[in-house]
Amino acid sequence: MADRFPLIANSSANQIQELASGDRLDLTGTDVVNLKAAGVVTATTFSGNIIGVAATFSGVVTYEDVTNVDSVGLVTARSGLVVVSGGSSVAGVSTFYDDLHTAGVVEKVSAASTYLSGNDVVLELDVTNSTTYRYSMPDSGNIGIVSFKNMPADRENGTTVTVLFTQNSSAPTGGIGNTQAINGIGTHCTVAPLINGSTSSGLHTAGLVGSATTVTLSNTASDVDFVSFFVHYNGGTNTNLTSYKVYVTSNGNFRFGDVGI
Repeated sequence: MADRFPLIANSSANQIQELASGDRLDLTGTDVVNLKAAGVVTATTFSGNIIGVAATFSGVVTYEDVTNVDSVGLVTARSGLVVVSGGSSVAGVSTFYDDLHTAGVVEKVSAASTYLSGNDVVLELDVTNSTTYRYSMPDSGNIGIVSFKNMPADRENGTTVTVLFTQNSSAPTGGIGNTQAINGIGTHCTVAPLINGSTSSGLHTAGLVGSATTVTLSNTASDVDFVSFFVHYNGGTNTNLTSYKVYVTSNGNFRFGDVGI
């Protein structure tokens, strides 16, 4: 068969019989409504819609006026992702391996929750819910344990959790409200790691404080203490206590001076 000369078995029905290997089919100027192929169709250019087939592209693919892209599997953008409008909504845990730069970040502030563990009041800070918490110290008693719930532990990482402690409105006395070293904040900590999406049992440790001192809260009514905890997971066995370290720093005794409201 001569090159570029397919045989037409039924010209009225536009049916083409099987071509010999190496033959080429030239449909230039032909109005083809439907073209079905069981094998590979190769074209130097393509214009139109692709419906109901799987397609593999090795070159650059440009989409115009695409309303929605729905992918069941993983979508990989090798040269970055640009969202020009509408924002971005992501469900589930997102992991960024390089720096994350966002303009106008506003950090969520949540109320810290407490529960009793024996005779101890546990201050629970869920790091997947917020990294900044507020807590008003009670009229009596101390925070026995600071718990860091859902600390990510699938790979090495660290997270900073800050608590704004406001002293109770009545003047505290004695060791009330963790104002003495023996009852200091961070002397007892619990890390409950998040492993493969599940919260593991709490691991008990103590916070490391500068110069081996203890973080204590102000004993003046209405004072605010700004206490930050840095929880580090070193990537080791995530159920082993030695894989975690808690560092504690404090800026305290905040109140209005001679000039203020």
